[in-house]
Amino acid sequence: MREVSLFRRAAEGEPDTSPQPAADDLPSLGLFHTPLLRVVNLSISVLLILILAALYWYGWRSLPQTSGTLQAPIAAAAKIVRDERGVPHITAGSWQDAIFLQGYALAQDRLWQMDAMRRLAAGELAEVVGKAALESDQESRRWRMSRIAEEQEAHLTPESRAILAAYARGVNYFLETHRDSLPPEFTLLRYDPRPWRVRDSLLAVLQMNRMLTTTWREDMNKYLMLQGGDAAKVNFLYPPRTGAEVQPGSNAWVISGSRSASGKPILANDPHLEWGVPSAWYLVHLKAPDLDVEGAALPGIPGVIVGHNRRIAWGVTNLGFDVQDLYREQIDLNTGRYVFQGKVEQARLEREIIAVKGQAPDQFEAWVTRHGPIFVSDGPAHFSMRWMPDGADPYVFPLLAIDRAQNWDEFNSALTHFAGPAQNFVYADVDGNIGYHAVGNLPVRKNCPSDVPLDGPSGQCEWQGLIPYGDLPSFFNPSADAIVTANQNPFPQNYETQVDGRFGSNYRAKQIRARLDSRAKWKPEEMLSVQKDVYSAFAHFLASQIVSAWDKHPDTGSSLSQLRAAVDVLRSWNGQMEKGTAAPMIATLTFDKLRNAMVERASPGHAANYESAYLAPEIAERLLRERPSGWFPDYDALLLRCLKEALADGEKLQGSRVARWDYGRYNLLKVENPVIGKLPLVGGYFDIGPIPMSGSSTTVKQTTRRLGPSMRMVIDLSNFDNSLINITTGESGNVFSSHYMDQWDAYYSGHSYPMEFDHVHVSSVLTINPR
Repeated sequence: MREVSLFRRAAEGEPDTSPQPAADDLPSLGLFHTPLLRVVNLSISVLLILILAALYWYGWRSLPQTSGTLQAPIAAAAKIVRDERGVPHITAGSWQDAIFLQGYALAQDRLWQMDAMRRLAAGELAEVVGKAALESDQESRRWRMSRIAEEQEAHLTPESRAILAAYARGVNYFLETHRDSLPPEFTLLRYDPRPWRVRDSLLAVLQMNRMLTTTWREDMNKYLMLQGGDAAKVNFLYPPRTGAEVQPGSNAWVISGSRSASGKPILANDPHLEWGVPSAWYLVHLKAPDLDVEGAALPGIPGVIVGHNRRIAWGVTNLGFDVQDLYREQIDLNTGRYVFQGKVEQARLEREIIAVKGQAPDQFEAWVTRHGPIFVSDGPAHFSMRWMPDGADPYVFPLLAIDRAQNWDEFNSALTHFAGPAQNFVYADVDGNIGYHAVGNLPVRKNCPSDVPLDGPSGQCEWQGLIPYGDLPSFFNPSADAIVTANQNPFPQNYETQVDGRFGSNYRAKQIRARLDSRAKWKPEEMLSVQKDVYSAFAHFLASQIVSAWDKHPDTGSSLSQLRAAVDVLRSWNGQMEKGTAAPMIATLTFDKLRNAMVERASPGHAANYESAYLAPEIAERLLRERPSGWFPDYDALLLRCLKEALADGEKLQGSRVARWDYGRYNLLKVENPVIGKLPLVGGYFDIGPIPMSGSSTTVKQTTRRLGPSMRMVIDLSNFDNSLINITTGESGNVFSSHYMDQWDAYYSGHSYPMEFDHVHVSSVLTINPR
């Protein structure tokens, strides 16, 4: 304690009056004689000042101005009111000014995320991070993302161009006025962002399109499995549909007023996306004379994607219809000459230079056929890829029209221009109507299934235009007074057009409907319990099959006690995929072994190719229920063998005491800040986790190490201020902001925040005057 006191007094320049030991008592204390101490203290003080100066220069100085007054190139005075979570509520004199200020606010909070996203899409990350991103850049160039965005920009309708240009001006005004106080990522990576362009917003749309529509890998996986496997069994693992779809498909729901306590509809939406820091979504409220909308936007894209206005509410989730096809081409890669319908055609050679930080640029070349670029090769076989966004024109940006829609007809009129990524839209309005519509540009296929690469030279597998919007699945005020979606196939069995896609299993949709049917009248806040539901009907079924197999054939081997312990845990389990419990881990590991056994029987050596198959749990259940003789001679023996192998794997992870296993420790989530998280010593402070998670791929709260609910929204059509919304992290991507991670705790615990509309709890007000 005395050293602390001495240190403080010397630092403050006060004389030390405390008793001193004799010189011959503690000779070593000569080190602390006042002159030397002052030098040490001065050095430490200087170091602290330098640290504080660095924190100010690179940290707090980069935080946005959220109060006071500033001037900007807008037509009339406007305000950005921030609520207690930093959500901007923008009030402007025109929609042009509102979109301008949305771009400005997003740049304030998420500029580096926006820049990284456009670089990821364009294939320009290696320019700022080096060789580690070169492979990613090459893939983006192979997708032709920049070229497609350039083509779309050239074919924009005038109104669409005006919307995207207003947004770009807002982003760029922030850049122009804050070049010396950019987010710390730019300083750490030592580069300045270039101005935002209209095509950058189109790149943001294309990046989301790529993330949500990529099916070519599954096509190649099935192709490779068929090369050395049993065709009938491989096709069993990849069915076009399971026959158990719940109409329609995706991951949201809406109930009519007859099923709510208020007498008005309630709409819930929790789209599942890959984990990331910061959040994929940005919350915003835009208000102008012809616009009053709030909800979730995507950084880089103007308007609100999911949310509500004064009259209607809507949510979106991924449709899964296949909009990519691989074509096996008969092509000479030296000359680019290839065969189509018996004639030789010339592919176009596209050359690009990829800048790589710290080394020479990389030269990238790709042949482009009538079907698209040569995308992947398997030995002598070369495959081109056709993708729906490539070549679509004219390009209409639909979000502002959706945000302004006042009823079902206007909503559908706006959705006709929603090209992609193909989505399921759920709808409700203040008049009590509810509805659903599948949306997007979907190709008509006549002759060839698209779940394997198609024959390019024959010309027999060409797309035959688009499915008309009016022919896509839709519902309006269904008799059940509810619409439930969870990524499964929404197209009827007898649909007139061939349906191919990467649709999910039916487990989540059935559980949502079961939960909704369990109560007569619902309140908005009660919907959160459905969104965080972690019951897995599949895992519960698998557990019952394992218990039944054990009861019929109790093991007598050396692992008897561990097997019996595992069976006892499964016997008493209720199917909840909860962290802190052992049964979910036993069931998950056993399913991994069962899935591998299924694939090895169908196509030896390709188990890894089937790990991400969306329908794998449903196919496994079907196999166990039907137990066809051609697959396994003894299904009970199969299950017990898979259980033994699972226990061996689990023992390596968490020891031999099965009852003490913890599913949460197995299902750990770790999400790293892509730049700040790399810093030594302090980087981990800005990451998520590692943290144990409940849920699985077959629960309503779909949670894996790769993806999870990216946002939870519940909208009350009786009073919009009773609505709830919560993103994963926070509004800001700046690690020095109090809104960087302020929503995570609520998200993790399954709580939420008011979706403030008319009654905003004001934290700050920024007034913007015309310049």
